[in-house]
Amino acid sequence: MPLRLPGRPHRHDALIAAGGLLGGLTLWFLGLTTGRPVDGFPERLTLVALVVMSGAELMRRTAPRTALAVGVLALALDQSTSTLIATVVMFTDLVYAAVLYGPPAAARRIPRGCELFTVLVTLVSVALLRKPEALLIGVVAALVTIAPAQTGVGIRRHRDTARAARLETERTALLAELDRREAVGAERARMARELHDMVANHLSAIAIHSTAALSIGEPKAASDALAVIRANSVQGLAEMRRLIGLLRDAGGEQESAAAPRLDALDALIEQARTNGSGSGLRFTLLDECAPGPLPAPVELAAYRIVQESLTNALKHASPGEVTVRLGRVGDGPLEVCVTSPSGDRPGPRAPGSGAGLVGMRERVALLDGEFEAGPVPADDAYESDDGKAWRVRAVLPLHEKGTL
Repeated sequence: MPLRLPGRPHRHDALIAAGGLLGGLTLWFLGLTTGRPVDGFPERLTLVALVVMSGAELMRRTAPRTALAVGVLALALDQSTSTLIATVVMFTDLVYAAVLYGPPAAARRIPRGCELFTVLVTLVSVALLRKPEALLIGVVAALVTIAPAQTGVGIRRHRDTARAARLETERTALLAELDRREAVGAERARMARELHDMVANHLSAIAIHSTAALSIGEPKAASDALAVIRANSVQGLAEMRRLIGLLRDAGGEQESAAAPRLDALDALIEQARTNGSGSGLRFTLLDECAPGPLPAPVELAAYRIVQESLTNALKHASPGEVTVRLGRVGDGPLEVCVTSPSGDRPGPRAPGSGAGLVGMRERVALLDGEFEAGPVPADDAYESDDGKAWRVRAVLPLHEKGTL
């Protein structure tokens, strides 16, 4: 297996190495060694094994497999001379560190290798000594190899479990934060659509008629324009109060009751006729829907699409017929189509931000429907003086997908 090059020793590893070295030297000078050197091995090689094992301890965390390989050689040298217990204890720590800090493959293979080594040592000891006491050698080998390896396995498993739990907690917190941001963004977008759709119509009418009142010198026309301005101001304030009430209602119980429905389109068309009376615009409602109830989100989306389309017609349309058509066959989706004349005009009657089309598109997307807005061929135009028209078309499925 490839060995890692050692890096800078960890502070705790340096303390372990220093403690093991000092302890071994103390035992050596006190003459507390075990065993006898093998013939031909000087007894002082025990100190060499001690120093090498202490050096391996410096790599126990930065290069655990390299440290274990060096430790095996140092232990073999120690066992061939006067054995120091400090050297053996440091070797057990290297086995433990190799399992705990090494790669996952090492954590699987080292315990198996320790078990195999213990079995081989036990069999060889029994075969050579042929005494029951030979089994004690196998027990010592197990204490030196298997015990620290299995301890490392248990601590590593506990550490990995804690790390996985921490990562899962962080992941859950991140997902919760993303959900919160998405919910806040969706709610802000919904509020922006409602505010735009409720107020833009009235403010556009106020802007158009205030311009007319300032430019027309006839008292009667100015008085009529001011009447329209006042009516739209009152209605705009009422819509704002309703929106504020919905925002203050934490339970949201008032929203479904206060939300406009399609049966209010007649009043919306009549209001458009009043607001567009001086612009040469005529408004027609064609209701071709099959009888039957519609989901509240679908009715709200259809109403707001018609409302915004009429507002855009008041701002941009040329004199002619503005047609609002609702169509539904059987249990199929609801189709909303608003067509207005789009001849050449020097500019809009009132300024706009372009948010209306974005809001309509978002409403349709939340219901998983289809939306298109743009010019249509001359043969599809409705009562346009120059044969040009602008059409807004939305197909709204009757199943609920999101919040409008």
